[in-house]
Amino acid sequence: MKGLMKNILTTFLVLLLCNVHGALAEEIKEVVTFEKLAKEEVALLLGEHNRVRNHVGVGPLKWSEKISAYSEEWAKHLAESGCTLKHRPTSGKWKQKYGENLFMGTAGFFGVLHTVTTWESEKKVYRYGPLKEKSRISSGHYTQVVWKETKRVGCAKSICNGNVIVVCNYDPTGNIVGEKPF
Repeated sequence: MKGLMKNILTTFLVLLLCNVHGALAEEIKEVVTFEKLAKEEVALLLGEHNRVRNHVGVGPLKWSEKISAYSEEWAKHLAESGCTLKHRPTSGKWKQKYGENLFMGTAGFFGVLHTVTTWESEKKVYRYGPLKEKSRISSGHYTQVVWKETKRVGCAKSICNGNVIVVCNYDPTGNIVGEKPF
């Protein structure tokens, strides 16, 4: 009788834990949403890009719906493929056509305004003059924002597991090693 009660109790506990685990697994399930940028967010992104560009004396960017749609494709892809940041590849289906900056931060705490200010913070490590491979890696987000030849920008965002992912693309692309950003 004691053994039977022990088996019943063990079975009950296992079933209870399985139900709890199932409920938690359902709750933790990956959450991915896609939102078009609101007009206010577009204005913020464009305004911040142009503020940073103005500081170094290069002309303002214009918003491109075409480039924004391109950015949206990649923002969705990043969210659907594990919520990790990686740049578009240089070949294949997702071949990169434009310059690209990526940002990820906690949704609700970070918004689109933080993307450009985060990229701008790389200014402190940029050593001015022609771009070198090493400086492209350490300050490439900043130099892409201020690249004098760039004329158009488009951005998009997705929400993934509590994080906002922002993708901005630039035309023409910048960050050409051996050239000066401005």
